[in-house]
Amino acid sequence: MRFRAKIIDISCIQRLTRVLATLSRMAKTCVLRLTPTKLYFIFSETAGTSGGVSMWCELTQGNIFDEYRIEGVDESNNIYLELVPENLSRAMRSAGSAQAVKIKLTKKHTPCFTFEITLPSLSTHTRSVVHDVPVSVVPQRNWEEYSEPNMPDFDVSIYMPPMKTVRNVVERMKNLSNYMTIAANVKGSMTLGVETDLVTIATHFKHLDNPVWEGEENLQTQDKEEMAQARIEIKKMATFLQGEQFGPNKVICNIIDSRAIQFFLVHDDLSLQYIIPAVSR
Repeated sequence: MRFRAKIIDISCIQRLTRVLATLSRMAKTCVLRLTPTKLYFIFSETAGTSGGVSMWCELTQGNIFDEYRIEGVDESNNIYLELVPENLSRAMRSAGSAQAVKIKLTKKHTPCFTFEITLPSLSTHTRSVVHDVPVSVVPQRNWEEYSEPNMPDFDVSIYMPPMKTVRNVVERMKNLSNYMTIAANVKGSMTLGVETDLVTIATHFKHLDNPVWEGEENLQTQDKEEMAQARIEIKKMATFLQGEQFGPNKVICNIIDSRAIQFFLVHDDLSLQYIIPAVSR
């Protein structure tokens, strides 16, 4: 099992640094799946009677790395590693002005991602910084636990308003309640609201677009005014909104009425799914 990669382009170094910084705020631990063409960051909570949050982040390696070599444990050429995103983020933060970043899978006292960062120098000699980030190898018998989430049978799919606007609304509502309700319909309307014993507050968005998914054409063209909705923990919504730092091209919200909300965040070379289970009143 071998892995070695190299980044030279400073914009790619900075992009990977931003991705890791954002993921470190969204998950304390995750599984990194390495394949010949893509990297997947996978996180799934199982605690709690209502289920847990799950995250699936996908990066195309060719848009990040100048060199990329992988030898997996079988013909699929996959490697699964459990790690702490904050540790990866901390290593990449020292590469802000790097000339090159090499990343390889090594065996020290424990398996590690070793970052070799070449920094500019005023002399003829280059400076380098080395970070060893401990990782755990996921046994092949457990790989099925980290499969891509299935597309849920949602009731409404809608494009989100600008993430910055939503984040500002959620930050204000977070001071009033631990829970919020997201509702939307196929007419392009969305409502974010909180309800307590003392106050009910809602923010309404109109004229949003509804994406059309393959096989769901009839659902999105029906003349429906009724809202599908789900009540979720505000702190989990706030965690998802950390993805605003990616500068996404679009964000899709799929609502499974009273059960869960699935978000799709799409950028040029990155996609992220984030599923938040509903909670009962």
